[in-house]
Amino acid sequence: MTESIINLDSINPIEFFGVNNGKLDLLKKKFPLLKILSRGTQLKLSGAPEEVATAEEKISQIVKYLERNGNLTENYFEQILGDEEGTVVDHFSDRNPNEVLVFGPNARTVRARTANQKKMVALADKNDIVFAIGPAGTGKTYTAVALAVRALKNKAVKKIILTRPAVEAGESLGFLPGDLKEKIDPYLRPLYDALDDMIPAEKLSYYMTNRVIEIAPLAYMRGRTLDNSFIILDEAQNATDLQLKMFLTRIGASAKAIITGDLTQIDLPKNQKSGLEKANRILRNIDGIGSVELDEEDVVRHRLVKAIIRAYEGDKDKE
Repeated sequence: MTESIINLDSINPIEFFGVNNGKLDLLKKKFPLLKILSRGTQLKLSGAPEEVATAEEKISQIVKYLERNGNLTENYFEQILGDEEGTVVDHFSDRNPNEVLVFGPNARTVRARTANQKKMVALADKNDIVFAIGPAGTGKTYTAVALAVRALKNKAVKKIILTRPAVEAGESLGFLPGDLKEKIDPYLRPLYDALDDMIPAEKLSYYMTNRVIEIAPLAYMRGRTLDNSFIILDEAQNATDLQLKMFLTRIGASAKAIITGDLTQIDLPKNQKSGLEKANRILRNIDGIGSVELDEEDVVRHRLVKAIIRAYEGDKDKE
């Protein structure tokens, strides 16, 4: 008779046990000769040594899957418990690791969907700094956040830092209600929205509270060294030359950064010039820095967005 206690601290135990212990019941059904008890975030196995060892191996596979992906359907859970040894893990390994970037809540899969989004993923895998420039709706920010979440889940980085210049798009921060955080949060809302699609609410709240994920205006980056982090500078077209230089020189030795922006939507005052075009131009040939330009063919929003972008580009050419 052997006993084994398995800690599930690294995952959401609800995802392991299932609603009304549905997944736990599948585990018990798979190993009827074992006594299996759940206590909080612990699982206690009692039975013959070989049965316990086999169950431990299957549970380890499930835990690794949940650590990487955040959730697991009952169907997948049951397949991982499948009868054929050695085939199940391969069944769940991505044939192309870049195809699915993140498994989000409710079995949502986040992946690069267009040629340039896939190029962005490939560049991020090979370079420590990537510029992704293109019009609205091309998935720049969404893909960047997915890459950051993947890096965090794979323990390639210890934290995610998401930042944007707090620049008014025809409105004034001073007239918005609330304190500084409440004034700035609307500018950072697209980053929150992307995270909501990729991380379960409870885990996201934990990450935010413990500063594993940090969202802040670009001005707050001054003076810091950003290491062991995946950093995203979004809406970089609204950063000046000095601000971009400041940001790029914050990056530590064990960090990755993606700079996204749309050069057709600059909201800076007329007396200030965007630094994004210059930074992309003078840095793109440096080893370790990649650059991708997305266009209307990469638009993944409403079908009319692509037509709208094309119409504005055509009108600009007439000016």
